[in-house]
Amino acid sequence: MSHSSPHPRAEHPERLRGAPQSEPTTPPARPLHAAIPARLRALLHDLTQHDSVIWRRAMQTGVEHGPDALVRYGPTLFGVAFAATLPRHRAAVRRNLRLALGPLGPIQEARLIAEVFSNFAASLTDAFVAGSDRRDRLIGACVNEEHYQAAVARGNGVIFVTAHTGGWHAAGPLLQSVYEADVLLVMQQERDERAQAIQDGARDRIGVRVVRPEDDPLAALQLASHLRRRGVVAVQIDRLPPGMRGRTVDLFGAPWQMPEGPLQLAAVTGAPILPIFTRRVGYMRYELLISPPIEIGRRPTEAALSVAARQIAAEMESFVRAHPTQWFHFA
Repeated sequence: MSHSSPHPRAEHPERLRGAPQSEPTTPPARPLHAAIPARLRALLHDLTQHDSVIWRRAMQTGVEHGPDALVRYGPTLFGVAFAATLPRHRAAVRRNLRLALGPLGPIQEARLIAEVFSNFAASLTDAFVAGSDRRDRLIGACVNEEHYQAAVARGNGVIFVTAHTGGWHAAGPLLQSVYEADVLLVMQQERDERAQAIQDGARDRIGVRVVRPEDDPLAALQLASHLRRRGVVAVQIDRLPPGMRGRTVDLFGAPWQMPEGPLQLAAVTGAPILPIFTRRVGYMRYELLISPPIEIGRRPTEAALSVAARQIAAEMESFVRAHPTQWFHFA
């Protein structure tokens, strides 16, 4: 005798329709950078920047505590490390060398690139040595110093236009020691404030005063006043800071934006512009190459300003072509 269940089991309607069963979800994978601690990420980023605090601290520590051999010859190793770990900057240096020298063979090009970074590291090291307790002092030789004397004799102050070349830090202290020149160095704000503080400390110890226009809206008045007291204002013209007005010139056959500031400052004060470029010739030894003064005069025309800008660019181009591994333009 058969028995049927009084309460037959009911099938779930979705199961009867063959609805797909939900699978357990797997959380999305975290991006690789999220798994790296923030401090380590910051350290790795610093290693890829030529102007970061980590490189400056390493040089400062080496100068303050390292043996003489490290201080004298270590920058070559630092330069190789710079070149190896900074591919973007290496590409910029390669481009600069090709602009200045034309096509190069791969071996020659690699050697010159390494030399640029080594010269950069050596110049930074010398700047720290100059501001340290070591007894080594900067030694400089002026080439065509009669141009400087002629510019000073005009009595309106002097505007140095220079570039980021070997020993860019040396011109002011050397001229102060030899000619008692009162030099103000105009520099843009550095990307890494910590690195800037370290470098400014070294400059302070050798008597270099720095003005940063981004920090002071009245900087132009300060510079004009300094020139009227027959002082010297030094400006780097191979980079155009953001927000600053520029003037287009021809450099290595291509358009180049030069800061307008030195031209306008000369127009307001009557100070002559003196192109002066420095190169490192040995440990703590520099050569200052001085070009003839460029006169703009008060209330110059646009044509006169353009002529002066082209003269400045031509002097810089001539220097870089003659000394291509002494130009540190990494942008």
